[in-house]
Amino acid sequence: MENKRTCLYDRHVKQGALISPFGGFDMPIQYSTIIEEHQAVRQHCGVFDVSHMGEVTVEGPDAERWVNHIFTNDVTNAPKGKIFYGMMLYEHGGTVDDLLVYKMDEAKFFIVINAANIDKDWAWMQEHADGFNITLRNCSENYGQLAVQGPEAVSVMENVLQLPCDELAFYTVKTIGNIIVSRTGYTGEDGFEIYGDHDYIRQAWDQLMAAGVQPCGLGCRDTLRFEVGLPLYGDELTDEITPVMAGLGMFCKLDKPEFIGKEALVKQKTEGFAKKLVGIELNDKAIPRHGYAVLKDGKEVGVVTTGYHTISTDKSVCMALVDFEHSKLDTPLDIQIRKKVFPGRVVKKKFYEKHYKK
Repeated sequence: MENKRTCLYDRHVKQGALISPFGGFDMPIQYSTIIEEHQAVRQHCGVFDVSHMGEVTVEGPDAERWVNHIFTNDVTNAPKGKIFYGMMLYEHGGTVDDLLVYKMDEAKFFIVINAANIDKDWAWMQEHADGFNITLRNCSENYGQLAVQGPEAVSVMENVLQLPCDELAFYTVKTIGNIIVSRTGYTGEDGFEIYGDHDYIRQAWDQLMAAGVQPCGLGCRDTLRFEVGLPLYGDELTDEITPVMAGLGMFCKLDKPEFIGKEALVKQKTEGFAKKLVGIELNDKAIPRHGYAVLKDGKEVGVVTTGYHTISTDKSVCMALVDFEHSKLDTPLDIQIRKKVFPGRVVKKKFYEKHYKK
């Protein structure tokens, strides 16, 4: 099946971006180099085309109750404009997807889902809507999305795009005309995400390019999120990896009356679980990659989910799913990289400090 393209695809091609398939879309991986784009976001500002992400709206008297039913976090009594991160789960606790839920008003929520999971998530939501007085809409084809990220993001938003947003707190959203602006992102830096129709997104991209803002591809989006310990669905979260195993239990409100998958998480919390997601730092410059084996005394005890030689800290590190008994900090573990074995140790998954506006 042919890959989809975002509303900015022609611009990426004209700008000489390296295009590659991701999540069912032909997406820009890099424009200059991953290192240059990564550093632009860490030190100045960069912009990403993330129009491949999916958007679903839910409206109606039971909107809040339905969101709480399918979502691990708790949106009860939240003020208008609040944003929540969390997951949708299968009954056994595995992850359908991780997502953002925007509370637009008392009876309307805007849900952002991962590109590769749009069809699966939409079917899941519809399947679990019976008995709720709600209207669900899959708006993924209607929206484009930009992520403006970095310490200079406020200046770019206000001076280039004329979108007043400095007063927005972290993880809050507001509507400006037909544009939705949130203080969110997946880079570990301050930043904003903009949702609008395709014409607006093209216009905004052109304004940003004319102002000299660095266009960034999915290559550095991955290095940036990885350095600050943010998970990627398909790597650190899957239908077999629960949020508890991934160290994301804080986004699963087990004191809620119910949500799909709650019983499985409660059982894991009380009885324990076999695998845990950890960080591993190597003593060498070798780079651990997704799928490489993690060893303890020559025996395979886990697998790498994401690994890089970090751009910001100059260390070879990875996130890996390992047997729980080997997950304590400073536990010596080895990584099998091709035919050689490289020693390392368990460290915290956050390899670089986040710089969000609090």
